[in-house]
Amino acid sequence: MSIRVWSQLFGNIGKRPVLAGSLSILWLAVVGWIAFFWHLGDVGLIDETEPLFAEASRQMYLTGDWITPFFNGETRFDKPALIYWCQAIAYAILGVNEWAVRLPSAIAAVGVMSLVFYTVQWHLGKEDALEQVFRPHRRWLTACLSAAVTGLAPEMVVWGRTGVSDMLLTGCMASALLCFFLGYASSEEKPEARRQFLSVFPSGWYVAFYVLVAGATLTKGPVGIVLPGLIIAAFLLYLGKLSQVMREMRLASGVLIVFGLALPWYVLVIWRNGWSYINSFFGYHNLERFTEVVNGHKAPWYFYFLVVLLGFAPYSAYLPLAIARLKFWQRKYWGLKARSQQLGLFAFFWFAGVFGFFTIAVTKLPSYVLPLMPAAAILVALLWSDVFPQKDKTRLSSSFLLPLKWSGWLNVVLVLAAGIALFYAPRLIGYDPAAPEFRQILQQSGLSVLAAVIWLACAAILAVLLVRRRLLALMAVNLLGFALFMIFVLTPALFLIDTQRQLPLRELSAIAVQVQKPKEELVMVGFKKPSVVFYTRRPVNFIKSSAVAGIYLRKDAPQKGQASSVLVLAQPKKFVEMGLQPSDYQSLATSGAYALIRVPFQR
Repeated sequence: MSIRVWSQLFGNIGKRPVLAGSLSILWLAVVGWIAFFWHLGDVGLIDETEPLFAEASRQMYLTGDWITPFFNGETRFDKPALIYWCQAIAYAILGVNEWAVRLPSAIAAVGVMSLVFYTVQWHLGKEDALEQVFRPHRRWLTACLSAAVTGLAPEMVVWGRTGVSDMLLTGCMASALLCFFLGYASSEEKPEARRQFLSVFPSGWYVAFYVLVAGATLTKGPVGIVLPGLIIAAFLLYLGKLSQVMREMRLASGVLIVFGLALPWYVLVIWRNGWSYINSFFGYHNLERFTEVVNGHKAPWYFYFLVVLLGFAPYSAYLPLAIARLKFWQRKYWGLKARSQQLGLFAFFWFAGVFGFFTIAVTKLPSYVLPLMPAAAILVALLWSDVFPQKDKTRLSSSFLLPLKWSGWLNVVLVLAAGIALFYAPRLIGYDPAAPEFRQILQQSGLSVLAAVIWLACAAILAVLLVRRRLLALMAVNLLGFALFMIFVLTPALFLIDTQRQLPLRELSAIAVQVQKPKEELVMVGFKKPSVVFYTRRPVNFIKSSAVAGIYLRKDAPQKGQASSVLVLAQPKKFVEMGLQPSDYQSLATSGAYALIRVPFQR
């Protein structure tokens, strides 16, 4: 389509609000369905983290204890209660299944994607009003792009489809930051509201901000309030508006809202569990994770540069230019701008705040920087808002076109590298003892070849568009390429991984439930696979060392006197390492890399 056609199409939409709203909802629904809901519950829970949350929520749902999370008979103080509450509520609606486990993450992802859409189109609408122009095509195209880039970013897709707390934290934190900006920008338009008697209470957007901060605090702990606070404080200090905006936000009232919503659960869980909870959650899972390496999650200082490069690919090629184009160092320039026009600067502080905070932290995981992905999408979308048609005769300056073209060629290189790497993926991935045949089966499936074809074709199309100076279509090719990759490669690969890695455990779990005798213990040796607890609905004794397991079976287990035998789930080679001979046990079932046996006690 030509620029003139796009202008006419979106110009007509802009004149019909109902149509614009309907198409916006349709766009968000399509992107959200592809990114987060399509086949959401059709793959089994993935060890090791996801079943921990799923089972703790199931225990909460069954017992009615909404205060203390439990897993496998032990307290689980890794995360606060909100994710467990959400999953337990989903169980009540959908039943105990994979859909319910992942539904809170998917809803949170769609929610933040939708709020990104609204904020970007609101920001550009205010810009049009200030400049006294009518550019609905630019406004809606940019908003649609921001939502699509948010939803179709690799890291957002992964965590939006996983039943853990990371996406819920991102949904709360990112939405809180967007609500803050909307409240901050709206306050400039209604200064008279600040002088009203009832203005001791925050305005609507600020109330939403405080409620969402409370949600983030109930999802992940202190970081839910500390990180948004640091980002907003840095943004306001830069503009010299900290004290003014703090008064507008009614900070004292806001603190009461946050504490009123978040504090009761913390008080109750500490009252019930005492120092056990304080030392585990605040000490180990917060302070030590920030100051020390926990669970071996160590990485070099440049780790998050790689995470953003790949986790936001292929759009990450445009991030350096999007940030540089802001000229964030021009403090006076930004200070003179209307608040509604400071969205780009705010997104930069948001991005840099999350990136810098977790770069300083000693423990590093890819999911830690997930909350910066919506900010990255806003930055890239605002960059492209200058490319989208504004007037039929508008031309872009060479000072903008040249770096944009170089970013486009970086995009080509990134996509080309992805295609080549995916072609050789069966040779590059490591050996997984839980799925020993996966590499061979992946190669036979042809998925790596199809992935390479998709991304190499995208690289070729992008190169042609750059040579022919058709810059408008670059982002469309990226989005389409990722959508095709997700539909035809990533989703089938997930089913393949599930068949090889998780299905055997589900099958053996079902058999264990059928054959287990009253009070007979189930022991898993060599691996801790929490999914076995979830799918058996029974306690499991995990023993990592084969030697320790052998001693336990010979001495400790018989002394419990609960049953005359024990069920053991492990890889067949572990039986030999435990000192068991074929005559010492009864083979019940074998699936994938695992076997289920019954070991009778010799009394």
